[in-house]
Amino acid sequence: MRPSVMRWKTLLRTTVLSLLAAVAAAGVGGGPALAADGNVAWTVRTASNSYGEARSSYSYNVNPGGTVEDAMVVANRGPAPLTLAVYAADGFTTDAGQLDLLTKDKKSVAIGAWVEPNAGSVVIQPGKTAQVPFTIAVPANATPGDHVGGILTALTQTDQAEGINVDRRLGIRITLRVGGELKPALAIEDLHVRYDGSTNPIGKGDATVSYTIHNTGNAALSGKQSVSVSGPFGVLRARAGDIAAPPQLLPGETWDVTVPVHGVAPAVRLAATATVTPLLTDASGSTTPLRSVEATAHGWALPWTLVLALVVLIAAVVGAYLYRRRARTVRKAREDARVRDAVEQALRGPQPRTS
Repeated sequence: MRPSVMRWKTLLRTTVLSLLAAVAAAGVGGGPALAADGNVAWTVRTASNSYGEARSSYSYNVNPGGTVEDAMVVANRGPAPLTLAVYAADGFTTDAGQLDLLTKDKKSVAIGAWVEPNAGSVVIQPGKTAQVPFTIAVPANATPGDHVGGILTALTQTDQAEGINVDRRLGIRITLRVGGELKPALAIEDLHVRYDGSTNPIGKGDATVSYTIHNTGNAALSGKQSVSVSGPFGVLRARAGDIAAPPQLLPGETWDVTVPVHGVAPAVRLAATATVTPLLTDASGSTTPLRSVEATAHGWALPWTLVLALVVLIAAVVGAYLYRRRARTVRKAREDARVRDAVEQALRGPQPRTS
């Protein structure tokens, strides 16, 4: 799901404005998104038509094989004529939890492939606007569920100082729900717990619980999370504080989570439980909680300071026992030698005196 490091270096060079625009266009409450650099400035917004006015983004429900016709309005806010490329692209969730759109050199298989602008570029005079119609043709074999992408305007300029071409992009999000059976589902995978003890032999420590949330269904989902850690049979349970909700994950995407849990008793064997309640948002913006999913993993939580003290005590007791045993053995050996000498002396009898 996540772009490689090399890809991110490319994105930072070429699509900084597109990142901002893709997010802004989905949440500006109907206001146009703006791209500006020196004398170049333009805005994009949704067209007002039967689908609504002052929409913040495009959202449709379409059956397989169906089509949608809509438009984007582009305005030139600069002092010179502006020629912009127009194209569509699939969306993905970044490591920062934001929606971004594939660059033009990346292959799109859903929104980016289904959306067809009426022209691949548009020329806009200073202070003027242009309406760019586009058609969405959903294939008859399209997978039911949610598909997210966007329609973009792009301007490529040469950065003389850096010696590279910089691609500035500004787009509007498109959310498309293809008709058919909707199967929203999240899974918790790779759950682990690690315990960090305390120097206090009878004190509590901290635990770290990590796991991955995987959207295994066909609907875009966020979720509400909770995590707890307990000892055997659920005793001495400690709960994590508030956990930030994951971003809205597209079908197939994953999100890594790490949660600290404080005040965990060193109960030798710990059980960490993570619970995620999927949240499904419909076209009207209302959110519905779905059935929660839960996963449990185990780990060790030994009170190491107490164990070390116990080991030292046992070592001292064993040492003292061995010392006393050795001392008794030495005394016995000496006594045996004295008795042996006395017996031998007695057996030899009195020795004759010599003159």
